[in-house]
Amino acid sequence: MQRYHASRGSVREALAGLRATGMIDTRQGGRSRCSNLLEQHLQLPLEGRGDDIDFQLQILEARAVLEGEAAWFAAQRASDAELARLAQEYEQMCARNRSSASHGDNTLEKAKADLQFHMLIAESSHHLLLCSFSQLFYNRYFNAIYSVLSRTLGRFGRYPDGIARQHDGIHRALQARDADAARERARAHILYTYDLLKQCR
Repeated sequence: MQRYHASRGSVREALAGLRATGMIDTRQGGRSRCSNLLEQHLQLPLEGRGDDIDFQLQILEARAVLEGEAAWFAAQRASDAELARLAQEYEQMCARNRSSASHGDNTLEKAKADLQFHMLIAESSHHLLLCSFSQLFYNRYFNAIYSVLSRTLGRFGRYPDGIARQHDGIHRALQARDADAARERARAHILYTYDLLKQCR
């Protein structure tokens, strides 16, 4: 209403039209969210292979490409408000990691926090297909992504130091709007995890 100087009735009518065409989803007491337009057209296979290490390696190969491109677009297209939100999420992730280090690792929470950070980058890319596919990919293969971290922690006994440094590098490149560095650091981050997983074989 403030941005477009529209009346409340006009906004309600516009939202009703978007709901009717399936463009947005509104839940009672919550905000309206854009629907994932790829969901009804895209079938992602092999959902039940989360513990298969070869499949986990393929997931990481796909993530390296996906997240590198998302970071490249986000560095160029994210609004100042989105970069501020990414910075806030990054600080919260660091705080959770410090807290879990003193109270024992919670692998599930680490996996969720990690994916939240990467999903915010995808959303900040303002690339509809990249964002939609990232959302479906992370949801469909969360068990495999979680298993990668669980297996790595089991093998090395702790959260690898390199991962925290890489998150910091990605964060810094995004805040500096350095698209090439953001892409390279995002890819390197996933490929580092890929190499760690290969050592678990």
